[in-house]
Amino acid sequence: MISEEEKQVKSYPEAATTSSVEIQNWIEAQDLLKKKLIKEDEFEGDSLKYVGGVDISFLKEDSSVACGTLVVLNLQTLQVVYEDFSLVTVQDPYVPGFLAFREAPVLLELLERMKKRDPHLYPQLLLVDGNGILHPRGFGLASHLGVLANLPTIGIGKNLHHVDGLTHSGVRRLLSESKNNDSVVTLRGTSGCIWGVAMRSTADSLKPIYISIGHRVSLDTAIRIVKSTCKFRVPEPIRQADIRSREYLRKFQMGMLKRETS
Repeated sequence: MISEEEKQVKSYPEAATTSSVEIQNWIEAQDLLKKKLIKEDEFEGDSLKYVGGVDISFLKEDSSVACGTLVVLNLQTLQVVYEDFSLVTVQDPYVPGFLAFREAPVLLELLERMKKRDPHLYPQLLLVDGNGILHPRGFGLASHLGVLANLPTIGIGKNLHHVDGLTHSGVRRLLSESKNNDSVVTLRGTSGCIWGVAMRSTADSLKPIYISIGHRVSLDTAIRIVKSTCKFRVPEPIRQADIRSREYLRKFQMGMLKRETS
């Protein structure tokens, strides 16, 4: 009998080559890591100085070519104090619900490299371009990466996972009905579970971002930190990582074009 996870996977052409055995292995790995998940603050918030951000961008022409980027910002000034990137060829396809198995190895390598190069700037907390517990299996990229790196993480989603009855229309209604123009609304599913929050990060933001616990950070703390790092819609650590990863891919592509035409 085909599981729901397998049905969803097979609906994506890019993931059609993923076997049932691989899917089951991923499910089991997620379940094991999820047992280590911590949803409370496990760091010294008052001494928080360096906050990291990670993002991966892919070539439009070849989705197997990716650039993973890690940046670290001074929390007080929001200035970038460290940056690094890794250009890789990703072997695993994008499979819904299992993004971490495609992207986490790239990001873990960047974190390990930083430990050796600049350990004094190593982030005390990491913002991840990807969901934490706001995920069909309650364990997205931010949680996966946080557990493996043993690092406090916050998940930042740009799109909503439709889990436990949550819908875009429902979120829009909550934001429009929120009292005192509150920019943050709780994402409570039909089961009563709180998955995270939707937040209008700036006054002119038309689309919210979706904040969820990654690992070793409470939801209240996650909201406070994200608010303090938003100049635009996306928190600055992730925005800076995204800008740099896209720029490097652009330069890489231009370099390829020059070699082909020379």
